[in-house]
Amino acid sequence: MKRHSVVVIATLSFLGITNPANAATALLQANDFVGITFWIVSMVMLVGAVFFFLERNTVAVAWRASVTVAGLVCFIAFVHYIYIRNIWVTTGDVPTAYRYVDWLITIPMQTIEFYLILAAVRKVSDSIFWRLLIASLTMLIGGYLGEAGYIQAFVGFIILIAGWIYILFELFSGEASKAVSKCGNKPLSNAFAVMRMIVTIGWVIYPLGYLLSHLTGGIDSNTLNIIYNLADFVNKLAFGLVIWAAAMQNTSSSRR
Repeated sequence: MKRHSVVVIATLSFLGITNPANAATALLQANDFVGITFWIVSMVMLVGAVFFFLERNTVAVAWRASVTVAGLVCFIAFVHYIYIRNIWVTTGDVPTAYRYVDWLITIPMQTIEFYLILAAVRKVSDSIFWRLLIASLTMLIGGYLGEAGYIQAFVGFIILIAGWIYILFELFSGEASKAVSKCGNKPLSNAFAVMRMIVTIGWVIYPLGYLLSHLTGGIDSNTLNIIYNLADFVNKLAFGLVIWAAAMQNTSSSRR
């Protein structure tokens, strides 16, 4: 029954959100590669959201919060991509500042996933949650203020980098890193390591895009949008799949 309910909700959400966009979608040209990437990412995010919502009830109770958050990240991204895709189709541009509507919600959610997966297997300090959350919000708010012109672009870039570097410090050398090294749970340790590399390598695209578009002027809008679309596609979906895989492995082990 719960699975059927999720399918119904996801289907209604899909119909309700995309129907108003049908007129704009019809204007999408076959040679509009940027617009097509918006469309592909929005559909993949919907599939990811439905998958994670369905799978949350197949994992151990301790892991359900993590899998649910993974589904929410994909669903929020789906809704946002429907919106910015329409902006692209009608105007031919999507200011990066618009993307912060999505990032200000989903990136902090992804960041605190490190706390949630640790909490699924052992008791951990709530301070890990708050430090990761505050660092991610600092990173994003600084980036947004710089992108939107509320502060100097260079100042916004420095704040963005500082927040990102602190997150990396916490994940590589801070309390979160020490907690995972002591957990004695191989699936969790592997998931933590892969997620940490996504934050290190996958997320570098965002400050790099900021640098090229606002401080050096060395990239055009089309290329930047394609790069951001592909980055969101990989970073959000891969993050969730890594968490789901660890949850399934731990669930299988607990049932033996």
